[in-house]
Amino acid sequence: MSFGPSPWQQANWDWRAACNFMAGGAGSGLVVCAALAGSPAWLLAAGGVMIASGLFAVWLELGRPWRSWRVIRHGARSWMSREALVAPLLFVAIAAAWFGVPGAAWAAALLALVFVACQARLLQAAKGIPAWREPMLVPLLVATALAEGAGAWLLLGAARAAPGGLWVYFALVLVARVALWHAWRRRVRTATGALAAIDAAGMVFKLATLLPLAAALVALAWPLADGPTSVLQALAGALAAAGGLWFKYTLVTRAGFNQGFALPHLPVRGVPRRQEA
Repeated sequence: MSFGPSPWQQANWDWRAACNFMAGGAGSGLVVCAALAGSPAWLLAAGGVMIASGLFAVWLELGRPWRSWRVIRHGARSWMSREALVAPLLFVAIAAAWFGVPGAAWAAALLALVFVACQARLLQAAKGIPAWREPMLVPLLVATALAEGAGAWLLLGAARAAPGGLWVYFALVLVARVALWHAWRRRVRTATGALAAIDAAGMVFKLATLLPLAAALVALAWPLADGPTSVLQALAGALAAAGGLWFKYTLVTRAGFNQGFALPHLPVRGVPRRQEA
């Protein structure tokens, strides 16, 4: 028999920590999408600004923010340290792409993937929280970031029609993220306390994935005039980005229930301990 208190919501990470995963993931996805599409450097810079804003938000959460530089000392064992070490390299690559250095955009895309992977592993390393420690969460967060970034590209670049290849990429990452969400959800079905928040966010998440996916299929199958295409592109991008951001906000602030603890052998007051034969 097991006995213990009910799982309780973690209180160490609040909306500021959530903003780091939200803005950092979406910004990394935008950098990757901009590099793949051969976009102007300002789209890479926009992704860098999003990543920087997420890091600034989590910096505000620190009790002693001016000692935050010490996080870089533990790169051998901490995913937070690795995230902090990758971020400056990513910003340098984005700046190099801004000044037209050959290959800098591709370097920025690679570093953006490493950055979002570090973020995902950072969350998954919280072994005491069942909804976070599931290994399937890592590819889910990476796919979500790529979908958010593609959505941000479609929204920011709505003034011009997206090429067919980008719609294909958008559709593929949307399919990947909804498939990975279902796989992850099956694996966390025992995460007591978190399932209500997960399923409520999941309804929004799936709707904000399937509707943009339908828009991508329409754009690929029936090319529209520039005006309707811009509207479709902006709506699809906004929905895809918003769904992913809401899922991550919920994951960090509402689904972070600790496992609790168990006491397999309870002492009973007034009952003597059984004597060994």
